[in-house]
Amino acid sequence: MIADVAYGAGHAETLDLFFPEGRRDRLPVHIFIHGGYWRMFSKTDYSYVAGPVTKAGAIAVILGYALMPAVRMATIVDQIRRAKRWVDEHIESHGGDPGKLTVSGHSAGAHLATMLFDDDSRPSGIKGALLLGGIYDLRPLQGSFLAPEIAITDEEVERFSPIDHRFDPSVTVQISVGAVETPPFHSQAAAFAEHLKNQGLVVSRTSLARVNHMSSVRDLGVPDTDGTRSLVHLLASVSGVS
Repeated sequence: MIADVAYGAGHAETLDLFFPEGRRDRLPVHIFIHGGYWRMFSKTDYSYVAGPVTKAGAIAVILGYALMPAVRMATIVDQIRRAKRWVDEHIESHGGDPGKLTVSGHSAGAHLATMLFDDDSRPSGIKGALLLGGIYDLRPLQGSFLAPEIAITDEEVERFSPIDHRFDPSVTVQISVGAVETPPFHSQAAAFAEHLKNQGLVVSRTSLARVNHMSSVRDLGVPDTDGTRSLVHLLASVSGVS
């Protein structure tokens, strides 16, 4: 492991690298982006996600970013994109292959993951994405419990709602929701899956049995759960690992 690798000058602009055992030569690379409604948690809270990734033979990159309300959404999205740029430019020196890049994220992290392939005018370099319990339309959050905490603006809704964006059609996307999550997560997942399919992306949508919003991401570190199997399947299907 190499901790706190800087991808920018800001205090929060760091990432952690985790490696499989053995020789590293052109290995697949997987980026994970944590959730917390853009306002809480850190990359170190989710180091466990690296376990199944490295066991499958890929390099895991766990991203850190600044939190709202100290910064606004535009800053966070810019950080995530710069972190991905760092991976593109530097992961080869750590034994990774930037041409075998996948991404996953949970909750707000799933939202941020979409910002890495939301331009249909050029290839994103992302081969596949696992979006877990994601938020793809920011409008409902303006009237939710989050309103006094992060106060998402009309401009942020307009600029950063994935449901309004176009996406790289070459990316394979799996959208997953815990079976016992609240209805808005299911409806957002269904709407976003349809949005991507209408743009020509290959999309699958799954319901993870017996898990809720938080246990779904916890399961990414537990062997033989639906979440871990989904993650390993993503790596195997687009990166050539198993």
